[in-house]
Amino acid sequence: MRGPVLRSGSQPGNDRAGSVFREALRRLPGAQKSASGAPAYSRFINRKAGGYLAAAAYPAGFTPNQVTIISAAFTFGGILALAAVPPSRTLGVIVALALLLGYALDSADGQLARLRGGGNPAGEWLDHIVDSAKIPTLHLAVLLSTFRFGDTASAWLLVPLGFAVTESVLFFAMILNDQLRRARSNPAAAMSTNSTTPGITKSLLVAPTDYGVLCLCFILLGDRIPFIAVYTVLFAAHFCFACLALPKWFREMRTLCPPETGR
Repeated sequence: MRGPVLRSGSQPGNDRAGSVFREALRRLPGAQKSASGAPAYSRFINRKAGGYLAAAAYPAGFTPNQVTIISAAFTFGGILALAAVPPSRTLGVIVALALLLGYALDSADGQLARLRGGGNPAGEWLDHIVDSAKIPTLHLAVLLSTFRFGDTASAWLLVPLGFAVTESVLFFAMILNDQLRRARSNPAAAMSTNSTTPGITKSLLVAPTDYGVLCLCFILLGDRIPFIAVYTVLFAAHFCFACLALPKWFREMRTLCPPETGR
């Protein structure tokens, strides 16, 4: 996919960049992956924020990999602050904003790749490696923060440990689902819907499993009991979702197996 053609010298630099930005925004809807059924924050807020960031990065000449690295810098900066600095309301806002900006940029890299004509395996690999690292380290940072600075019962430390395992398994399963479906070229097995209403309903139902909602909960970091309560509820939502989704996905994967395998 080629970008808009601009005549050299026809516009001042700022006007030219603004024109490319607006053209990129116009082209984004046609270059998007389907988000039907995705959790509500990711679908309705993060995707749009990522689109604006991608449109801004496009005329500036950023590559998708550079956006991925910037996303990782914000995300891991927030995680490091969470682990190293005593909890406070100010820290909670800083951590939440860093994680949310990192998440928006994580959406922007793929959208920028599609604006530039498509991604490549190296970019997809880098994006997934960053995601697979940030998921457990975020929860381990919660564990370290609670252990170092909190007076919570030691048994509660099992919650961030369980959260790290549960979310890592879900992330790997979703990536593997996508890869296996692509390898089998079986669009009918993909989890998608052509109906807008069921997609929105599903987005709202799975909202507690949204990474963006998890990022938002760190705003409560300076208020220990509310933060622990919300974080624990989100862990319970992820765990229950995993208990329901993993058997369902396994059954879907069995439909991709040739009958003679007997699996």
